[in-house]
Amino acid sequence: MPGMGKGLNANDPTVTAAFHSALLHDLAIFVLLAIVFVLAGNVVSTIRFKKAVAAGTVGSKVAPRWPYPEPPARRLLRVAFGLLWILDGLLQAQPGMPLGLPGGVLTPAASSSPGWVQHLVNVGATIWSDHPVSAAASAVWIQVGIGIFVLVAPRGYWSRAAGLLGAGWGLVIWVFGEAFGGIFGQGSSILTGTPGAAVLYIAAGLLVALPDRAWETPRLGRRILQVSGVFFIGMAVLQAWPGRSSWTGQPHPSSVPGNLAAMGSQMARVAQPGLTSSWVRSFATFDAAHGWAVNLVVVLLLAGVGACLLLGRRRLLRVGVVVAAALCLADWVLVEDFGFFGGVGTDPNSMIPLILVFTAGYLAVVRLPVRAEISEEEVGEAEVEDRAPGGFLDRLSAGYLARLLGALGAMVVVLVGAAPMALAATNPNADPILTVATDGTPNVLSETAPSFTLTDQHGRPVSLHDLAGHTVVLTFLDPVCTSDCPLIAQELRVTDKLLGATASKVDLVAVADNPLYHSTVVTRAFDRQEGLDHLANWSFLSGSLAELTRVWNSYGIQTDVAVGGAMVAHSDLVYIIDPNGTIREVIDSNPGNSAAGYSSFSSLLAAQTQRFSPS
Repeated sequence: MPGMGKGLNANDPTVTAAFHSALLHDLAIFVLLAIVFVLAGNVVSTIRFKKAVAAGTVGSKVAPRWPYPEPPARRLLRVAFGLLWILDGLLQAQPGMPLGLPGGVLTPAASSSPGWVQHLVNVGATIWSDHPVSAAASAVWIQVGIGIFVLVAPRGYWSRAAGLLGAGWGLVIWVFGEAFGGIFGQGSSILTGTPGAAVLYIAAGLLVALPDRAWETPRLGRRILQVSGVFFIGMAVLQAWPGRSSWTGQPHPSSVPGNLAAMGSQMARVAQPGLTSSWVRSFATFDAAHGWAVNLVVVLLLAGVGACLLLGRRRLLRVGVVVAAALCLADWVLVEDFGFFGGVGTDPNSMIPLILVFTAGYLAVVRLPVRAEISEEEVGEAEVEDRAPGGFLDRLSAGYLARLLGALGAMVVVLVGAAPMALAATNPNADPILTVATDGTPNVLSETAPSFTLTDQHGRPVSLHDLAGHTVVLTFLDPVCTSDCPLIAQELRVTDKLLGATASKVDLVAVADNPLYHSTVVTRAFDRQEGLDHLANWSFLSGSLAELTRVWNSYGIQTDVAVGGAMVAHSDLVYIIDPNGTIREVIDSNPGNSAAGYSSFSSLLAAQTQRFSPS
């Protein structure tokens, strides 16, 4: 991936520091906004109080907006998934997320899926890899914002909008982050996370988005339990299907372990407390020795739970919910290993959300909302309030005002997170931070650039003095090189595009860096090969060996002819020379294994060049 092939590790200090800086910057914005919202709330409350005093309605009660409290099942989904969204956002703030998520989570999730699924996931992984800091910070605030939004908006249109927002972002995660929960992959199983945690977040969001009347009868709860029952039976069939490595443990050390034993062994190696690691390792060892028996128990439990939920009788429902919860918790601890260890765990995995969904279905059957009883005195006071002069502010309760401002604040948090993510998705050039992390920050100088007079690719003399008044981007390229130099040339071409209108005040200049091949014939051939011959501000300079050697030495370029070859080994450096002929920065231009045209070096060079270009 762009910028990722030069030895960056998941905890690179430069990227981690930039990530933390971005989070703190956004947090400071949110704190200021919170202060503004609190002040606005106080102003509105003061205005409302003064109007109530003037109208003589101080102390009057507002008629309840809802005939009954929030249904218990809906409240469970809203509060629990709101907290889960916040937890997931905090997990996204782990230092290893910017560089570790693509290779540690996204790509492995799609490794056994069909090509079209891998392509979709690679789109998301490439966006994240090219923009690791902004993408990781965006994921933090989007999920924290959704969680706050869901929590502070318990009823009405705001709450339903929060549910839809959570469902929408859950869909994005399910497709690009979980590869559709592995449903198209090989060896998929409920025990290893199929159909993915995100699809359960989607379901919860859609349920929260339903109107209140949907929760007034047991019908919705029964539908949730019936769908859960069908799901458990389907997972039992999938688990029992022959030829999927579910029935095998690892009867012999030389044999391939079954799916469950393999995942247990893998999760036990994840960085985590020794106690939890020993639990997972012990169960993996047990399953390796008794794989057939373990799978039989799992299949029977899944099928039994599904039957209990489908039959719908109160006693059977209670048994099914309890057994399903116990099975899910055991799997969460012993197989999924809590889901969030290892530094790149993005959520608690699928079992906790699954428990919440079918438990909410059970509550929606056995605990219907109870209508609130209002005394005659309260009704009379409410009628007085309704007849009181004024509009929205007169009837606005302090609690509703606080929830309204909280919902607006949560929306701001989501938008602040979503904006950089949207910009990253439309920007094909990787962030400069990757080049800085790999090659170091540009070396800042302030010294006169050594003068030179050479010949360009068209045979015309060019001197540094001739370029005065323009910013000069000077580098050294081997015209017969087949490795680094073509990549650097493409990065220069992209840099010219990124400069936009500034490019007319910038000269891109390369000096031939090969003692054997440096004629204008080879420089023109290089230009045509790399598409540089169409750039009006491009010059590829050459000259006699003595002239070139003098320029190489004056700019500190080391040039060594490879044994038995035409290419040379030379320094990969770019000098930025301001319009006054002063060297302002020296940048390491070693492209490593980055993809041509998409290296973060282009973004860095364009940004630094614009700093020293004439306005």
